Amino acid sequence: MSHQTAPAADATAVREARRRWASGVAVVLTQQDDGWRGATVSAFAVVSLEPPTLLVCLARDARMSMQVPESGAFTVSILDREHEFLAERFAGRAPLVDARLTGVDHLPAPSGLPVLSGTLAWFDCQVSAVHDGGDHVVVIGQVNHVGAGDDTDDPLLYYEGRYRSLGS
Repeated sequence: MSHQTAPAADATAVREARRRWASGVAVVLTQQDDGWRGATVSAFAVVSLEPPTLLVCLARDARMSMQVPESGAFTVSILDREHEFLAERFAGRAPLVDARLTGVDHLPAPSGLPVLSGTLAWFDCQVSAVHDGGDHVVVIGQVNHVGAGDDTDDPLLYYEGRYRSLGS
């Protein structure tokens, strides 16, 4: 197909093209009145090093798109291959679907919010802006604290609708 005969940019065409972008996988966590809540995201990026700023995109029809802005703070835990089950759980697809941290190893970040144990890295953020992103909400976070776990050389990747690793 040439660029001149490419289909119009509708949701189906964009989804198909997006599948060709390999991305890391992370879990965003925040606090609500009834406890911790989490969601799996692949739309995450460091926006600026100075000041330290990142963004996460949350599906507009998911509870987290309202919970993170309401709480004013969140953490991001970067997953490695051994955390695939947690990615599925917080995406709402695992056998034990539970957006809470029930039975999940975690540690408190300096803000008191949880970060998942054994992850490649984590960011402790304060919400600094929220933008309309169509069917997503774009949350900009000021990074207040950051940590790195052991480098396993095996980050959890998402490509062509499946979890992958660097060797696959």
